[in-house]
Amino acid sequence: MKLSGWGRYPQIDSEVFSPQTYESVLSRLCSGNKTPKIARGMGRSYGDSALAAHSIHTRYLDGFLHFDEESGLLTCAAGATLGEILKVFAPKGWFLPVVPGTKFVSVGGAIASDIHGKGHTIDGCFSQYVRSIKLATVSKGILNCSTQDNTDLFRATCGGMGLTGVILEATIQLRKVGSSLIRQETYKTKNLSETISLLDRKHAAAYSAAWIDCVSTGERMGRSVIYLGDHKEEGGFVGNENLKLSVPFDMPGFLLNRFSVGAFNAVYYHKASSKTLHQDVSFESFFFPLDSVLNWNRIYGRKGFTQYQLVIPKTAGLEAMSDILQRITASQKASFLAVFKAFGAANENYLSFPMEGYTLSLDFKISSDLFKFLDELDHIVADYGGRVYLTKDVRLTENMFKRMYPNWQMVSDIRAQVGANDVIHSLQSQRLGLL
Repeated sequence: MKLSGWGRYPQIDSEVFSPQTYESVLSRLCSGNKTPKIARGMGRSYGDSALAAHSIHTRYLDGFLHFDEESGLLTCAAGATLGEILKVFAPKGWFLPVVPGTKFVSVGGAIASDIHGKGHTIDGCFSQYVRSIKLATVSKGILNCSTQDNTDLFRATCGGMGLTGVILEATIQLRKVGSSLIRQETYKTKNLSETISLLDRKHAAAYSAAWIDCVSTGERMGRSVIYLGDHKEEGGFVGNENLKLSVPFDMPGFLLNRFSVGAFNAVYYHKASSKTLHQDVSFESFFFPLDSVLNWNRIYGRKGFTQYQLVIPKTAGLEAMSDILQRITASQKASFLAVFKAFGAANENYLSFPMEGYTLSLDFKISSDLFKFLDELDHIVADYGGRVYLTKDVRLTENMFKRMYPNWQMVSDIRAQVGANDVIHSLQSQRLGLL
């Protein structure tokens, strides 16, 4: 079967196995067949982290196993999606403390990527609300892992890109909220300095993110539209919005260029009010605006795209981001879906992405000279003490990965302890030397 990540690059042939029981997962891992295997949820990681010769799909391991109405503790199978959780529990007044930019993510994938959202400065990563997981391992069977039990394995699994075993189920702490409506504030900034300053001043906001113009130069470089939000204390609970649009075919690649993206950025920026705007919006439109467009990844054409997400330490701040944005604008490589956010402190997981500082996410269509340019960005990011997000990555080199993630050896050692280095590999892990 042909498989790819959400970026649609690369595409490979993979033998797909869709187990319906935990025992069948374990049997497949322990069969003695050392052909590379990796777990796969909804396929929303952008690159090659969920691609291997053999794919273990968790689509049928998707049930809700237990929910405590008093505490908000939910135990579910790893194939359950964040959207399914919100559909059932948001109307009951319970919300996920951390969500990414799409609800079409499995719980197992959320843990493996240790996803972050618009509230990292306050709430941190998804793993900080995972009370325990059940993990199918190659040499030690099914293990319970948490911050108290098999702690090192838990730290290596959260953010570990599926490389320690197959996550079977998880117990997650949900958050009680008064409404599914979000009270949103919108601000407009003139340049990168204003953007960083405003995000720093509003660091106590429950949720914050900025659309940032990565095309404009000079005094307008880094101009942004910033969105802040929090759950309303009252207002009821509305159902999930229906998908309304779809991209029916691959768009011609030439349509995305610095001129078309520049025009889009100008329109997007100028349509925002110069005054602070307050409005109530659904959680769907606030957290998952792109989910209303099916197959939006086709916009980038048949060759696909990659998202480059970087983080730099807060101490590097304006200097680092100015340097990076200048390189991007000078390259004339267009990205109209560019997001800028502030991050809070890093957690203790060995391969988790966030650190205290600022993160920038940019989409680039695949082209012959793109990877060389991103290699150059890697060096700048690393020189400032930053790193790139493995969930979005499709081309990072082994040397650069090991420079950005100094705890990689701990993950490699833990993989050896549970037999994963003999069986569990993705194209990404082989490329990065996580053997």
